[in-house]
Amino acid sequence: MHRAARLNVSGVLINAAALVLVLSYALPYIYLLMTSIKPAADVQQIPPSFFPAVVSFENFREVLRSSTLPRAFVNSLTVAVLTTALSLSVAVTAAYVATQYRRRVTTIFLLFALVTRMVPSVALGVPLFQLLKSLGLLDTIPGLVLAHTSAAVPLALLLMSAFFEGVPKELEEAARMDGCTRFQAFRKIILPVMTGGMAVTALFTFITSWNEFLYALLLTSEATKTAPIVIAEYNSVYGLAWGAMTAAAVLYSLPVIIVTLALQKQIVGGLTFGAVKG
Repeated sequence: MHRAARLNVSGVLINAAALVLVLSYALPYIYLLMTSIKPAADVQQIPPSFFPAVVSFENFREVLRSSTLPRAFVNSLTVAVLTTALSLSVAVTAAYVATQYRRRVTTIFLLFALVTRMVPSVALGVPLFQLLKSLGLLDTIPGLVLAHTSAAVPLALLLMSAFFEGVPKELEEAARMDGCTRFQAFRKIILPVMTGGMAVTALFTFITSWNEFLYALLLTSEATKTAPIVIAEYNSVYGLAWGAMTAAAVLYSLPVIIVTLALQKQIVGGLTFGAVKG
């Protein structure tokens, strides 16, 4: 009984620590949500209140009636989806070759991908601007997709390389013995095993593109402006529109939440992929 009591206390402490950790992450977002449903007069009251005295959706109506934010949301979603698809297609094949057929050149390739993650985006902004301008892709969706892909591919490559390291080589060898070509073994055997890893990589790549600010600021104008730029413009020389900004931020967070919930089974499978034994 004494041991059972200790285990019960340990369980309570672990659950309490987990609850504190969750609340530390959730409270800022909850406060953002509470602010977004306050009337305009209550948003800037002093001292501020956590919960709204009256629930109002006027902030959401304001941002949805604007001509720029809905179009910016479409631009952000288009760029994020295309960036995720392009980055994943490059990273999956490159990571598979680099990890399953290890050579000195592939090791250097992975180290180079790691080094590129250390280069700050601000150092690459001007060269990308000049390159896209020379190609006629400045202020276009394809140009921004290429810029985001250049930043997302190294991350996706490193993630997929870690997942492919956990794939037993015996899987491909067995498929080859059954008559599959190398490509058929990759497509029919390896890729289905990697569904969880690809879901995790796709999610992180999507978030990287969805939240990207600097390249969108440098490489776009009115036509292809993304949502982070529009949300930042609520802070102007005339003041900070807290109500509209928080409502836009809540709407902007929804796609990432929806994608995460939709892929949660694959994400859990990908995060526990290291437990698979050959």
